[in-house]
Amino acid sequence: MTKSEKVSFIIKKLDVLYPVIPVPLNHKDPYTLLIAVLLSAQSTDVRVNKTTPLLFERADNPFDMIKLSVEEIREIIKPVGLSPMKSKGIYGLSKILIEKYDGKVPRDIDLLEELPAVGHKTASVVVSQAFGIPAFPVDTHIHRLMYRWGLSTGKNVVQTEKDAKRLFPLELWNDLHLQIIWYGREYSPARGWDLDKDIITKTIGRKKVLNNYYKTKKAR
Repeated sequence: MTKSEKVSFIIKKLDVLYPVIPVPLNHKDPYTLLIAVLLSAQSTDVRVNKTTPLLFERADNPFDMIKLSVEEIREIIKPVGLSPMKSKGIYGLSKILIEKYDGKVPRDIDLLEELPAVGHKTASVVVSQAFGIPAFPVDTHIHRLMYRWGLSTGKNVVQTEKDAKRLFPLELWNDLHLQIIWYGREYSPARGWDLDKDIITKTIGRKKVLNNYYKTKKAR
C-alpha cells in the first residue's frame, strides 16, 4: 500500500468504528478543558475525571481559582500526580488569564503556550476541542500508531505531528486525532497487544513491526 492508500484505509475504518467520537476529558468550557488537559499529563483520563469535579466544585473559573492558595489546589489534585508543578501552573495561568485576557482562554495556540505549565500538546488539544481550530495533538497512542502504520519514523512527537498534518486532510484533524487515540487504547495498546484484533495494523502495518510481533509471539 502507498501512504495515500493507507491514509484512506485508516480514515474509513476509524469512521466505521467511531462514528460518534467521545471527548476523553470531562469539561464544560475552554477554561475547564484547559485545566483538565493540564492535569492529564502523565496521568489517566479516568483519574482526571474523578479529580476535576472536586476542583471545579471549588473553582471552575480563573476568578475563583486564584481565591484558592497553591497549597489548596495541590491538595485537591494530588491523585493525578505531579501536583506541586501542576498546582503552581493552574494558579499562575489563572492569574494571567485574568490580568491579560479578562478571564477568557485565548484561541491562539502561541498565546496558550505562553501560559505556565501549558505545552504544545495541551495548547493543541484546547484549540482543537474548545474552539474547533484544526490541530493534531500527538499523544503516546498517536505516536505509537503512526510508527506502527509506517506513516512516521517514530523518532519524536514533533516529527510525528508534522507527518500527521502532512498526510491527513486538515478538515479531519480534530476528529482523527481523537479517533486514533481511542483506537490505540482499544485495539493497539503498547502492552497486551493482540494483532488479530488490531485490524488496521494487521492490514497496513510496517513490516518490521509485524515481523517483531510474530517473533515475540513465537518466543513466548
